[in-house]
Amino acid sequence: MSQTKETTFQVTGMTCAACSNRIERGLNKMDGVEEANVNLALERSTVKYDPSVTNPKAFEEKIEKLGYGVVREKADFVITGMTCAACSNRIEKGLNKMEGVFKANVNLALESATVEYNPSVMSEADVIEKVGKLGYGASTKREKSEVDHREKAIKKQQWKFFVSLLLSLPLLWAMVGHFSFTSFIYVPEIFMNPWFQLTLATPVQLIIGMQFYVGAFKALRNKSANMDVLVALGTSAAYFYSLYLSFQSLGHHGATQLYYETSAILITLILLGKLFEAKAKGRSSEAIKKLMGLQAKTALVVRNGEETEVPIEEITRGDLISVRPGEKIPVDGRIIDGRSAVDESMLTGESIPVDKFPGDEVIGATINKNGFLKVEATKVGKETALAQIIKVVEEAQGSKAPIQRMADKISGIFVPIVVGLAVLTFIIWYFVVQPGDFAGALEKLIAVLVIACPCALGLATPTSIMAGSGRAAEKGILFKGGEHLEATQGITTIVLDKTGTITKGEPEVTDIIGDKSFLPYVRAAEKQSEHPLAAAIVRGLEVDMELSVSNFETIPGYGIKADVQGENVLVGTVRLMNDHGIAIEPILEEKNRLEAEGKTVMLAAVGGQYAGMIAVADTMKESSKEGIRRLQQLGLDVLMITGDNRLTAEAIAKQAGIKHVIAEVLPEQKANEVKALQAQGKKVAMVGDGINDAPALATADIGMAIGTGADVAMEAADITLMRGDLNGIADAVHMSKLTIRNIKQNLFWAMGYNTLGIPIAAIGLLAPWVAGAAMAFSSVSVVLNALRLQRVK
Repeated sequence: MSQTKETTFQVTGMTCAACSNRIERGLNKMDGVEEANVNLALERSTVKYDPSVTNPKAFEEKIEKLGYGVVREKADFVITGMTCAACSNRIEKGLNKMEGVFKANVNLALESATVEYNPSVMSEADVIEKVGKLGYGASTKREKSEVDHREKAIKKQQWKFFVSLLLSLPLLWAMVGHFSFTSFIYVPEIFMNPWFQLTLATPVQLIIGMQFYVGAFKALRNKSANMDVLVALGTSAAYFYSLYLSFQSLGHHGATQLYYETSAILITLILLGKLFEAKAKGRSSEAIKKLMGLQAKTALVVRNGEETEVPIEEITRGDLISVRPGEKIPVDGRIIDGRSAVDESMLTGESIPVDKFPGDEVIGATINKNGFLKVEATKVGKETALAQIIKVVEEAQGSKAPIQRMADKISGIFVPIVVGLAVLTFIIWYFVVQPGDFAGALEKLIAVLVIACPCALGLATPTSIMAGSGRAAEKGILFKGGEHLEATQGITTIVLDKTGTITKGEPEVTDIIGDKSFLPYVRAAEKQSEHPLAAAIVRGLEVDMELSVSNFETIPGYGIKADVQGENVLVGTVRLMNDHGIAIEPILEEKNRLEAEGKTVMLAAVGGQYAGMIAVADTMKESSKEGIRRLQQLGLDVLMITGDNRLTAEAIAKQAGIKHVIAEVLPEQKANEVKALQAQGKKVAMVGDGINDAPALATADIGMAIGTGADVAMEAADITLMRGDLNGIADAVHMSKLTIRNIKQNLFWAMGYNTLGIPIAAIGLLAPWVAGAAMAFSSVSVVLNALRLQRVK
């Protein structure tokens, strides 16, 4: 009979007793639940249950199905001691079985783990303890400690490799003396002495190679097998058989066939492969290091009327910061005083600096070019746009793409199969092919064990995701996870929101018809209005004269009227003109033509006479047409969706080169339009500004938020395009295709080495040291292939 267990959840979303009662009833109806209590005041649920029937994850799913939430916390850990995919799989399985863990991801390439857990049940310390019990090391992830950890690991591997190489070279030299075709090479007689060889091989096997014994012991203790098991078995067979032969040769004369060089050279080659891997892993997380390097280290903070230089970690929200020309803006903030051009290329990719004035927002790590600024800090630490970007990139590099599941499954069962094949190879050679030849059969067994090491398989996917998502981040494309990086290449349809995505998102003056002398009057009158179109006119009309205004009046739905410099001025619709007896019949055809192009036309009259017209429109971004053309060249079906009237929508679509338009759609209906396309079997990417498009972004197969760093933290989108440029969509699709192709190449080569290598080793055509070299090369080639993604243009 199973023992009753108890678990607790912090529940969110409860507003009254009816909510807590509903959750309590729902949980008590579940199989295996003995008693569930929900406390509204504490927002807590306690469940007693039979663990043989149900588990805490089922309770969480039930609470969420009922429309409420469960508090989760996420923590990142540095994991040490992993050698191959079997290690990361074992840790991941162990963590996922823990009570209170919702989801655990372990990344071999990053040597990290991300764990989502229930803080009411467990803590970070419990995760660290569990990893320790599994035979590995874990510590909470801190940026500096992670860098130090990587550097220490590389230095340690270098030291081990060079010592192992130094001791192995005489053994390799001695091995050369065994072949007739190399008899011309001089070999010192001492190199052939069994005890000299034993002296050199023992430190390599039992001191430098101890890491493989420790790894193998931990794996077997946890009822699994990994690369360390294969290496320990193979090298031990060669070393201890040679030790047996050395003792047997006592009192005998003549050369004895020994295999010390086999074990020592194998360990040296495997260490070389691990050294290359460690260096390559450091390079593949280069994107995060570059992003971290963009941040200013110190800032001039004004406190008690004096400027004090402080580390940026000490800046608090509301601090006033002085930023001199040429300096980096330390944190996100708002300009209180000063004007300057700010280089935002690190964020948007745009090389032209942006003019900034008092009241404008600025982003940390951008560069103040030519003016002195006083900035009030509004976001500090992990709240800044740069910190959000780094977080998104780290999460993407640490996440798993669906394609990795196949590699994980293969590597999980691979080692036991290989050990079985190696034993079978030994039996066939010893009893059938060359009966009684123990040394020959042993050599084939070692070769099979070594060539089959699955470390390349474990590195195939994560290294490509790290390199691909890192390179994309450098170009302003943030994939929020490996699954989104993989899914993007399968998109067939792109749905573009109009306002702020295809267009600039704010109206501007496009046409002025009539004698320009009326413009100062219109600008002076519109300056009094708060309407967005009035602001566009004021921005768009550059005039030298400042005229006096009196008797200003807004006429809702029609326009404005005012006395400007003693003249009566009207700006607005045809109806406004008609109501005041202004003759406009001759210009109506021109007005209708402009409106057919999707523009808003305002007529102006000065002193009782028609003076001219001004057309205003939300104009298309300069890059939109090129971006849409690139998407169509990729074979994607491009649609535009907007709440605007069909006339305006079709005018913009025609300019942009889009054939399919969905117009007059309310924000909440956009998600339904996306579902309708999905129902036709299309894989849909929705691209919007991430505010009123959030439901559609979440509904689409891939949601892309287009905008600047302020939008980085949007939860609805799977991809953020920081440049605000439609070319970023084509770049994202292109990067996704290249990354998935790269992963497939890696998996092909990783499995190809093993698939081809095992039978070649089994039939005796592969010496153990050659097998070791091939295995090391397979890992290195996979990592180097992934790093090609960092050079994508």
